[in-house]
Amino acid sequence: MSSILLPIHLVSRSHLAYTTANTYPSFGHSTGILIPSYNFSSVFWLCMYLDSCMKHEVLPNSAVLSWFYKAEIQKSEQGKCSIKFFLNQLCNADIYPLIDVFLAIDSSDVDAVDILHESPCNFNEEYVMPLLQTINLKLRVVDLHDMSPEENFLQDLCHHGLACHILNMRSTHIQKLNMAGTFMQLHTLNLDFCTSIGSLDKDCFSCMPSLMRLSMCETRVANLWTTTAALSKLPSLLELRFQNCLCCKDTGPCPALFGDKARIAFEKLGSAPLNMCLSSETSSISIRDATFQGFHAKENCGDLLSLTGSALIKEGSGKFGNLSHISEVEMSSCLQGVGSIEISSDVPPNLNGLSNLENKITDKEEILARAHMWDLKSGRPTSLKNYISHHHPSPICFEKHYREYMVALLPRLEVLDNFSITKMDREMGRAIFSKYYEYLPYKQKNKQSVVTVLQKREMGTTGASCPNFSKFKKSCHYGKSQCHFSRSLTAAKLGSAAWPLLHPLHTFSHIYKEGSKRLRARQFEYHPSDSRLMVFGTLDGEVVVINHESGKLVGYVPSANNMNSVLGLCWLKKYPSKLLAGSDNGCLKLFDISHIPPIVSDVNCSAGVVTFDDFDQLTSVHVNSGDDQFLASGYSKDVALYDIFSGKRLQLFTNIHREPINVVKFAHHSPFLFATSSFDHDVKLWDLRQKPQWPCYTASSSSGNVMVCFSPDDRYLLVSAVDNEVKQLLAVDGRLHMDFKIASTGSAHNYTRSYYINGSDYIISGSCDENVVRICCTQTGRRLRDVYMEDVESGNSLFVQSLRGDPFRLFHMSVLTASKRPCSKWEIIKVNLLASSHGTEEHSHGQNIRSTFLGGFCDPKCKARCAKAGQYRRCYDYCIICCKDCKCVPSGTYGNKSECPCYRDKLNSKGTSKCP
Repeated sequence: MSSILLPIHLVSRSHLAYTTANTYPSFGHSTGILIPSYNFSSVFWLCMYLDSCMKHEVLPNSAVLSWFYKAEIQKSEQGKCSIKFFLNQLCNADIYPLIDVFLAIDSSDVDAVDILHESPCNFNEEYVMPLLQTINLKLRVVDLHDMSPEENFLQDLCHHGLACHILNMRSTHIQKLNMAGTFMQLHTLNLDFCTSIGSLDKDCFSCMPSLMRLSMCETRVANLWTTTAALSKLPSLLELRFQNCLCCKDTGPCPALFGDKARIAFEKLGSAPLNMCLSSETSSISIRDATFQGFHAKENCGDLLSLTGSALIKEGSGKFGNLSHISEVEMSSCLQGVGSIEISSDVPPNLNGLSNLENKITDKEEILARAHMWDLKSGRPTSLKNYISHHHPSPICFEKHYREYMVALLPRLEVLDNFSITKMDREMGRAIFSKYYEYLPYKQKNKQSVVTVLQKREMGTTGASCPNFSKFKKSCHYGKSQCHFSRSLTAAKLGSAAWPLLHPLHTFSHIYKEGSKRLRARQFEYHPSDSRLMVFGTLDGEVVVINHESGKLVGYVPSANNMNSVLGLCWLKKYPSKLLAGSDNGCLKLFDISHIPPIVSDVNCSAGVVTFDDFDQLTSVHVNSGDDQFLASGYSKDVALYDIFSGKRLQLFTNIHREPINVVKFAHHSPFLFATSSFDHDVKLWDLRQKPQWPCYTASSSSGNVMVCFSPDDRYLLVSAVDNEVKQLLAVDGRLHMDFKIASTGSAHNYTRSYYINGSDYIISGSCDENVVRICCTQTGRRLRDVYMEDVESGNSLFVQSLRGDPFRLFHMSVLTASKRPCSKWEIIKVNLLASSHGTEEHSHGQNIRSTFLGGFCDPKCKARCAKAGQYRRCYDYCIICCKDCKCVPSGTYGNKSECPCYRDKLNSKGTSKCP
């Protein structure tokens, strides 16, 4: 074949029309180009590309010419024209000619443009975003799965959006996904192996009205609550995947299920497939390693059996049964027989009618046994052939009842993890959800706005028809209505705040000692009568009293010569200025905060300090309800009783446990009753009036006990054992009242601590090897919410060391956290479950903050100041946190003056603007 070599400066539209060469375009010389013999007179975009190359004095890229050539052949043969661009075949010099072409491509006869990245290249990624944006509406596929773009590119992409239909992306830089830009045409989004994504922002999918398919395999997404809240904003979502079937590459139903024999078996079963990741309790079933023997997607699809959701795994044992002869009708009737309600697959799930299920639905094992799926006596299946395994699961897949939860709260979803969702799946999902989860606190059934609740309160109505108004007024008189509206208001606030507000206690975090050493908290306690005060003790032996509302330091006690890590703290109730502190080396002191200076200094103040006899290896102290005696326990089998007024040790109770006693607690209303929890697996209740020689009763756990505490009304004992074994006992006799059934991790060092919040209504529980705080109802055991702890500045996970519920505010708590890094960071984080985190509830405000951080409204001075402080995220993370004057924007490097009318006009000592 022959071709014509033309000088680059002579290549133009006229040359294209009369070229007779018929070879594929390629570079032959540095000063010329081989032009194919095909007639390109109608190819407007190819002419423009060559003209633009001459304009920018660069040689045309042979790969680009070949793409155009293939597109023209496709146009002539099929009537449609699509161009595929491979970024790895481009160089930086190609960018400007291509942009010239793409700017006019909307008006050309090109139907679609695909941008692909298949292997590493030298193409500068800062040019990728301009390329994508100039293609605009003709952009169809953007595949950057092999690119691993940098953080700046990802922020730009998420903030501005794209007009593409399919987006494949992989990243190790995104930690909190926030795709707030415009993606109006996007129908398929693949974020598989974005291994740093740990959470979803509330509005991350708000501008994706057409998104139908979403895949997030092997991400770090773990929170069922925030994930479903974010996904519920997608009106068109049909297919979702957090783990993929072995033989599936897309998000659709597994193709192995569509053989004739498989379809018959599937119709007999009438259900979705096996969920391999019900909980970490099913440790014998590994999602990654669950490639069951004998399964081959294509060869054995005729024998493939599918199980009814995750209901077919017995919790904690993974027992299965014979499913081959169960029909959908039989299973449906079985569910209805145990209290399930009918649901149509084409309507959203109505969670209002689930209250009838609370006391009627039985365990999954019993449901399935009634359906003859397995033999409860032997616990073994009668027949089960082949399974489909899942690969690349995200942590959310390991949550107990993951599949049922997602199915219940995403009613439009049709496929989950490559398995279709059937009518029976939805029934089972709703039944499981109603048993194990609370939709809203206090059994509220409908989400309402705060304004609506307040209007009903002022009008004296409950929202439902009230036929006898006089009776209603009578109930109001006795206060029942006030309780109803208080709980309704709480439910309304919590229901609108799926992303709770996490607020680091800045005064604590930024108090520095000499040598710029930061204080590291080890224990803390709220004040029992002053809602503003909190005390914390440090790893170095300091005792710090702060006003956690204003952030002011109230008192600071430096470490004494014999004070090490402070492990025990307790306020006195009748003497609110006094607190007891004990360190791990046994030092015990009573402080009077009215004599403690509110400054950080090394001056040791001894005024108002009472010192008690040491208690070696101390871990816990607690004062009785009369404020006249206190108990101390430690890493020993003994408990010591002290007199507060005389400072003397009254008695030492020796060997009352077989292993060390980690915590001792007095009852709230009796000065004589106290409980001990020990690593010997026992919790014991004692009465000082009986001179503790033997306990009132003993209750045992399956592992070592870390915590015990009385409910505020002393009706219950809350016991926390190692690795999430949390139970509530009747204080009167130690009988089990509630087992919260929190999934274990398998770690013998996962020390769990639990406390009450909202009086005795709910508990909070956290463990030192996990970054999550779980909130459960004390009367039903249902999980209300999980709160994942993360560093606001870096986004890294923080692990729960201790936690307390705020005694004065509903659904408020504080969590002592630590990071697992060489330079461990200890921080107290205040959690407000009734308020949304920044950038969620105040959408427009949040958008402004996001814009400021992402791209371009920050003054250079502000950027320089943030860089000097080493905290680039401060403007982004803290712009809604209060300052002293107008409670809007903090001072210094923490804020943006344009967001605060008060702070905007403030001047510094030099008479210039305080914030740049």
